Amino acid sequence: MVYLWLILLGFIAYTLFKRFYTPKYLKTLSQEDFIKGYRKAQLIDVREPREYDGGHILGARNIPMSQLRQRMNEVRNDQPVYLYCQSGARSRQAAQFLKKKRGVEDLSHLQGGFKKWSGKIKKK
Repeated sequence: MVYLWLILLGFIAYTLFKRFYTPKYLKTLSQEDFIKGYRKAQLIDVREPREYDGGHILGARNIPMSQLRQRMNEVRNDQPVYLYCQSGARSRQAAQFLKKKRGVEDLSHLQGGFKKWSGKIKKK
């Protein structure tokens, strides 16, 4: 019984680590730094379409995390990629996926995600 608790505790710790750990290759940018560079990069909103339609950063393309595997070829690996989601968790996952599967080197994401964004937005 003790072993089952240890395994469960280990699994929970691993899951939390994977969810909140930001790898070294991913730059976490403040809103000010994000604004300075996102016009020269591929700006990708990895939230779901209903979230995107409710408001998104002007100029962002919507490639939801749930569709990233099927649509990864839409992301160029020779240009910087700026990612954001609602809070930062999905953009970290998207960065990890794009690094591993597409070989994207220049990856950045918005600190705090869209919920912390106070810049210009567009709504559908």
